[in-house]
Amino acid sequence: MTATDDLLTRNHRQRESWDGQVPGPPSLRTAVVTCMDCRIDPVRTLDLGTGEAHVIRNAGGAVTEDVLRSLSVSQRKLGTTEVVLMHHTRCGMATFAEGEFKQELEEETGQRPTWSVETFADTEQDLRQSARRVRQSPFLTETTSVRAFVHDIDSDELTEVSLD
Repeated sequence: MTATDDLLTRNHRQRESWDGQVPGPPSLRTAVVTCMDCRIDPVRTLDLGTGEAHVIRNAGGAVTEDVLRSLSVSQRKLGTTEVVLMHHTRCGMATFAEGEFKQELEEETGQRPTWSVETFADTEQDLRQSARRVRQSPFLTETTSVRAFVHDIDSDELTEVSLD
């Protein structure tokens, strides 16, 4: 049995208690951008209920062009006005260099990626850069509230990062 088969079995089990109630736009009018790391669960950490916020995840919680695309849809079509940026302690994206990773990929595949890997050495500085990208995007609304946090994966505590 593959992991995907196991997930399908779990889906079948959980559907037995599914009430079919699916809310519309996020009731907290908030979008959370965070890392895909399986050690973190932003829904649990932020005590989010179904339909309260959009959660956008990728490697490192980087604000990439695709994240800006998702935030644009979230804001302009679904009414979100707040953005929460959430990095975490012991992130794998802080453990290797972008250039080296691109070189490894090129050596293995014969092609160098055109996309940025978005590694970082300083978590707080990367959050500040991410906030600047959100604030400077012409595709996002000007009324956006942007706040940034470091999630301690050992204590589940959030520490706010000053964006000034």
